[in-house]
Amino acid sequence: MLAMKRECERCQLKLADDIDAYICSFECTFCVVCSDAMDQVCPNCGGELVMRPKRIETD
Repeated sequence: MLAMKRECERCQLKLADDIDAYICSFECTFCVVCSDAMDQVCPNCGGELVMRPKRIETD
């Protein structure tokens, strides 16, 4: 299961499950502002940052 990290690894902005965020294939997590500043490239692995999927609440 995808680890839904709770804060941006660059600026420490709090990221709730329903907030837009970007992740790489290693689940490094960044807010939209930081991801844009890094041209959607993960500074840790050099991989592509893509929009994190949103989790749908189930009953």
